Amino acid sequence: MLPQVQAWLRNRMSSAADWPVDRLLAAKGDTTVSVVLPARNERATVGEIVATIRRDLVERAPLVDEILVIDSRSVDDTAEVAAAAGARVVAQDAVLAELPPLSGKGEALWKSLHAARGDVLVFVDADLRNFSSSFVSGLLGPLLTDPSAEYVKACYDRPLNTGGVSVAGGGGRVTELVARPLINMHWPLLAGFVQPLGGEYAGRRALLERVPFVTGYGVELGLLIDVLETAGLDAMAQVDLGTREHSHQSSEALGGMAGQIMQTAWSRLDRQGRIVPLEPPSTVLTQFRRDGDGHQVRIRDVSVGERPPMAEVRAYSDSAA
Repeated sequence: MLPQVQAWLRNRMSSAADWPVDRLLAAKGDTTVSVVLPARNERATVGEIVATIRRDLVERAPLVDEILVIDSRSVDDTAEVAAAAGARVVAQDAVLAELPPLSGKGEALWKSLHAARGDVLVFVDADLRNFSSSFVSGLLGPLLTDPSAEYVKACYDRPLNTGGVSVAGGGGRVTELVARPLINMHWPLLAGFVQPLGGEYAGRRALLERVPFVTGYGVELGLLIDVLETAGLDAMAQVDLGTREHSHQSSEALGGMAGQIMQTAWSRLDRQGRIVPLEPPSTVLTQFRRDGDGHQVRIRDVSVGERPPMAEVRAYSDSAA
């Protein structure tokens, strides 16, 4: 690990317990805070998450000004459950509807910049179980108390819960097998981030509107790399939130995620002039599934779309003005 990263970990690493709500309220001033949950078919968990944030950080302590759920084309009643729990719900495709629609979690996050009202945005995945409001207050800590902090990433333990059995450290397979090796090879200044692909992070609007958003599963890696390039490592911080429990996907689904993350890394290396591409990488991923005595071939597209910095979008700059 680079000496700069070791120093960064000493200076920019904290835990959720370091940021009690009363301290944050005293530091908040007139800064407005939006908590954003991108959600697609998460009716089983989104209501409890919204209700917990509203109870602890809106009603008991006025730390959060807005809870916004971006409904990403759910086919269940995610939107209704979230609204009943106290969130403002906006359909992904209703935001900047004049633009050709794209798919993916990153699209929902990017559009939340236009829909949300806060000076600081906290992103939380909508599939978390045993959620604690300290996830939000912990991420807000560095941003509300230190003007030099612009982007805060969560870290946590990720147990793999399957068949009623919990395997400590069993989650985060794509992180360990794909993202961490890529980061250490090409962006070693980011090697101190424990969960580079985690969905819980926060940033100042003034920074988030200046970076592009990958629309698919590579959004977290893309943001880390682009924030580093835009603001530098000293503007980034990390907060330990303890344990994160969420739903897990099949190895086949994780393969598609890994493909998009590798495509994202390639696009950044190309943009930064750090590779000499002879031809663009293939965006086709071939996978196999056992079918009787043979194998069924499954082919998917793992290309990643990308939205420009929101500050460059005319409708956004007009609304801000």
